[in-house]
Amino acid sequence: MRLAAVVSIAVFALDQATKYAVVHGLDLARVQAIDVWPPFLNFRMAWNYGINFGLFAGESAVVRWGLIVLALGISAWVWVWSRREAHRPLVQVSAGLLVGGALGNVVDRVVYGAVADFLNMSCCGIANPYAFNVADITIFAGAIGLVLFSGGGGAPKRRKTP
Repeated sequence: MRLAAVVSIAVFALDQATKYAVVHGLDLARVQAIDVWPPFLNFRMAWNYGINFGLFAGESAVVRWGLIVLALGISAWVWVWSRREAHRPLVQVSAGLLVGGALGNVVDRVVYGAVADFLNMSCCGIANPYAFNVADITIFAGAIGLVLFSGGGGAPKRRKTP
C-alpha cells in the first residue's frame, strides 16, 4: 500500500499545483482562454459543478456536498478494496492514480465550490468543447488500470522447496 500512497500524494500535489498555476498564476479565471498550441492544447477555464461532462451539475450546496461525500466514499472503498491486491504493483499504482485525482477534485469543490477544469484538446478537424484537468486524467487512467490489472486470483502462492 506504500506505492499507492506515494502515487496518490504525487498525483494530488501535481493536480493542485497545475490548477493553482493556471487558475491563479496565469489568471485563467479572469482571462478565460489561453491558446497554448492550437488546436492541440488550449487552456479554457471551466468550473464543473457536476461530474464528467457536467452531468448532475447544480450549483446547490446539496449537490456540491453530495458529490464530495460520494468522491470520498468511492476513494475509501477503492483504497480498502485495493489492499487485498497489495502484492500487485499495477493495482497499487492504479488505486493511487484514482484516489489522488479524486481527492484533488474534492479539494476544488471545498475551496472553489466547483472543480477547476482548464485543459482543452482538439485534433483532426474535431473541436472538443470540453475542458478537463490532471485529476480527471488520473481518475480515468486509475479506473481503467483497476479493471485491467485487478482480479485473477489471490496472493501469489509460495513454492515449497524440497
